[in-house]
Amino acid sequence: MNLICEITQQALLTGCLTIESENQLRQLLSGKYGTEDLKAFIRLQQAVMEGLVRQESRERFFAQVSPGSFTQEVAIAS
Repeated sequence: MNLICEITQQALLTGCLTIESENQLRQLLSGKYGTEDLKAFIRLQQAVMEGLVRQESRERFFAQVSPGSFTQEVAIAS
């Protein structure tokens, strides 16, 4: 089994894509990979979009951004 497939399988089993796994995927996807790895990555993307797998990085990002300050920044930028 290829490494992208393994990372995808782990994320699907646990329901979580860790920051470490996400960084590893970025590295792997910047190089050459096979059709099976591409299909696995697409499955992972779909699972994230459907809410079956959560991204630790997004959760941490949104936990750091307070709703009030985000709204104010958007209003100021407009």
